[in-house]
Amino acid sequence: MQDFSGKTAVITGGASGIGLGLAEHCAELGMNVVLGDIQQDALDQAVEKVAQRQANVLGVITDTMVKTSVNNLLEEATNTYGNVHLVFNNAGVAAGNSAGKAVWEAPDEDWHWVMGVNFYGVLYGMQTFIPHMLEHGEESYMINTASLAAVTPLGGSYGVSKHGVLALTEGMQSDLEQRGANIHAGVLCPGFVDTQIFNAERNRPGAEQTQADTEDPEYQQVKAMLANGKSPAEIADYVFTAMANKQFYMLPHPAWDDFVSSRTKQILARRGVATMDMMAMLERSAEGEQF
Repeated sequence: MQDFSGKTAVITGGASGIGLGLAEHCAELGMNVVLGDIQQDALDQAVEKVAQRQANVLGVITDTMVKTSVNNLLEEATNTYGNVHLVFNNAGVAAGNSAGKAVWEAPDEDWHWVMGVNFYGVLYGMQTFIPHMLEHGEESYMINTASLAAVTPLGGSYGVSKHGVLALTEGMQSDLEQRGANIHAGVLCPGFVDTQIFNAERNRPGAEQTQADTEDPEYQQVKAMLANGKSPAEIADYVFTAMANKQFYMLPHPAWDDFVSSRTKQILARRGVATMDMMAMLERSAEGEQF
């Protein structure tokens, strides 16, 4: 896809972070932009910000855990702008209150919420928008946001959900190719990005009962890495360059390449789980290297 002007993009989790960065980039390309997000005030602010770029923009309250809500997102988008050509299944959350817990210790509520948004939200987006794009037949693109957690041995609900997104998107790519569909696919696997993903706790069911342990060392380490990460605008620039080059695996953080490679070698050698030196990463991050 080379000419984006006048075409329509739909972005879940579009009110902040990577989603908003993608939305602003789409606006600069002259696209109609549809933002789906669960938080009304943040969505209103994002719509106003994107509109300042002289773009057509629509905000739709969307709970990606609920398939009918995602269906409504498609309906609102097509009623307003017609065919959808570019979909970013991007909404994502992390359960900060599970930081430091073993995989068997994290509460069921965390698993339900994180898998619901991160995995089922992507699945529902595929089930909803792919048939629409197949029907209109125009060149289209769907990008699913996973994480470098999808290619590293990170456990917990976040890591498991992102591994699922990677496998789901690989399956989608194969299925599209077998059907000769005019739809391109990609999976975005960023490292640390300067977003407020841990603040997503405020929008989860029963949020008043699920406060993150902000004193946990692991929580603090991740927050520090996020603060030193790439900006959402940088990620958006990378994604559109990757799309132009028809890349399927989109990994905008090359600092992780050696670890991803070593993990693959560890698997093929039938050895134990690869480990990460978080303190070394923090030191390199403080020196300006972006993970």
